[in-house]
Amino acid sequence: LAFGFWGEIFCYDIYRLYRLLCLWRKGMMRLTAASIGAAILSTIEPSSSFARPSFGIGANGRSSSSNGVGDGVTSTCSLPSRGWAGGETLSMSTATDSEVVTVSTSPIEGMRPGTSGLRKKTTVWEMTENYVENFIQSLIDTAMESNGGKMLDTVVVAGDGRYYNNDAIQTIARVLAANGVSNIWIPQDGIMSTPAVSAVIRRRTADGSGEDGQGVAQGGIVLTASHNPGGPEEDFGIKYNEGLGQPAGEEFTETLYEKTLEIKSYRTLNSDGIDLSAPVGTEYQLTPTSKVTLIDPFENYLDALKSCFDFDGLKQFTSRPDFRMLFDGMHGAGSKFARRVLVDELGMPESALMRCDPLPDFGGCHPDPNLTYASELVKRMGLRADGSADDSVDASSLPVLGAANDGDGDRNLIAGAGFFVTPSDSMALICDNYDAIPQFASKGGLNGVARSMPSSAALDVVAEARGIPCFVTPTGWKFFGNLMSSKESFDGKDYGPFLCGEESFGTGSDHVREKDGLWAVLAWMSILSKANEGVGEGEPLTSVREIVTRHWAKYGRHFYCRYDYEGVESESANAVMDFIRSSFVGSDSGTFEANEAGIRLVGAEEFSYEDPVDGSRTSKQGLILNFELASGDPARVVFRLSGTGSSGATIRMYLERYEKDSSRHDMSAPVALKELADVALKLVKMEETTTRNAPTVIT
Repeated sequence: LAFGFWGEIFCYDIYRLYRLLCLWRKGMMRLTAASIGAAILSTIEPSSSFARPSFGIGANGRSSSSNGVGDGVTSTCSLPSRGWAGGETLSMSTATDSEVVTVSTSPIEGMRPGTSGLRKKTTVWEMTENYVENFIQSLIDTAMESNGGKMLDTVVVAGDGRYYNNDAIQTIARVLAANGVSNIWIPQDGIMSTPAVSAVIRRRTADGSGEDGQGVAQGGIVLTASHNPGGPEEDFGIKYNEGLGQPAGEEFTETLYEKTLEIKSYRTLNSDGIDLSAPVGTEYQLTPTSKVTLIDPFENYLDALKSCFDFDGLKQFTSRPDFRMLFDGMHGAGSKFARRVLVDELGMPESALMRCDPLPDFGGCHPDPNLTYASELVKRMGLRADGSADDSVDASSLPVLGAANDGDGDRNLIAGAGFFVTPSDSMALICDNYDAIPQFASKGGLNGVARSMPSSAALDVVAEARGIPCFVTPTGWKFFGNLMSSKESFDGKDYGPFLCGEESFGTGSDHVREKDGLWAVLAWMSILSKANEGVGEGEPLTSVREIVTRHWAKYGRHFYCRYDYEGVESESANAVMDFIRSSFVGSDSGTFEANEAGIRLVGAEEFSYEDPVDGSRTSKQGLILNFELASGDPARVVFRLSGTGSSGATIRMYLERYEKDSSRHDMSAPVALKELADVALKLVKMEETTTRNAPTVIT
């Protein structure tokens, strides 16, 4: 035991010397005999207590520098025993003898954020000198400028747990503290879903609790590449959420980008890292005016969900012996929140969860909850790869509800036994069944709904029938944020309660200012619970299939699917868009004849958007080809370049056709849309321009 104890101290000394060399190499401190000696002596100096260092997630916060320049601030916290000292709680005294240093740097090209922050290959973030520091310094300068020139007081920093998450958190905390941010809130272990970060910003007060709108954080830095793969050779990203919990708008991100092109230096500390696995409530005083607090990742988000749903009622429904559910966490951040809600709160068995342990590389999977990447869940729900039912499987043996989250927990997939629900249909169903959701029912229904332009018009039909204002926006949750915060930010019309979503498996409401995968799952559980009121034990439950097919019979079906051409050369991708723009937009539709299937191009347009809240205008948001079918029913195909990838370009082609005839509603969407897809691909010369003869993914 003694050998192991002192052996670990020796290893920790080596680690501290390594950190000194790294800091010296980056010009962040003077490497002197005094600093080396202090690094070693500070570990073995007499003390009544000692906390084991936690390798791999940051050191325990003790200073690596003693060069006479630091502030000599001390903080104290308690750490639980790690099983080597009889189980007692130990007291840890942490000296943060930190020096604020200014490091010269140069602009790095390519830091323009996309629709959801800046995403690059992990190697770019990890291996490019000063990459994280440059971006965060530019971000905090932009945030201070938008705050009237005053430095932010409180900022949340959290990530989805992908590779490089905790290393980046350490770097960000040092830059924030050196710039004078007083309170830096980091969830224990550094992992939090994106909607949970929004909940913390909106709800958390100084003592940890709080109602919606009482939050004191002025922003949040979210480390995520969302549904993109993670790992040393995969993707990493950083996005910023503003003071209402919403993603930063275009004005903010453009200013940030401009600052990355002008940066000459950044501020940071020469301190060691912090132990992110320490107990909730642990504080690290990094400078006399800046401290890190480890917060409970669940509390505020759980409060937000409980304000939306009847947890007692859901617990009673899910305890029925004939109800089974399967949730796929895809090894993302949302999986730990799913366990907390579904198992700990609602009492469901662990067998209801699959892949619900966050992993840095998401277990080698692509954490995008669609028919392709959630293939195991899809199979276990009795579905084929195209979303149609596998007739060889007995539907009565399948779970009643299947669901999945993506890497950062903001997207969702919904399926019933042998039945896939498209994201666009899911939004429309939630809108039409608002009375099953206490968040909406308690306020008399919805005051506004919105969808992204590429999503199907299924939501529009329901909104029109129910007299609910409906907005069609560009892709990007920040556009929904303005609508949700119209009254809060602009003293405009109050659209809350509000429902919104995107075809890319994103659904949410105004309980936070992000899409929320777990919220969508609980919404569907509530719809099922309401539909089965009065159904006794032994009687068959009303299924997801029955709920959706009844909806189609009432409103008609919008057949819908998406073709993704991933990793296309940027030049080729832009050539496709330029060809559509020059050949079809503004052209005389009378010049286009119907093909042998009776499908005729009747017009084309490029989508632009004028925000009804702040008046801002966004252009070039997608190219739309409008068609008329032989039946006279409308159809459309949308082409758009995705802004969420880390390299190359993704061409997304969205296909939609409306069908009122209920006798034709049982067709598989890819089959129903195949002829339309063939016509569109031939018109735009997709294969000729990109050399791709098939999409990477069909969802």
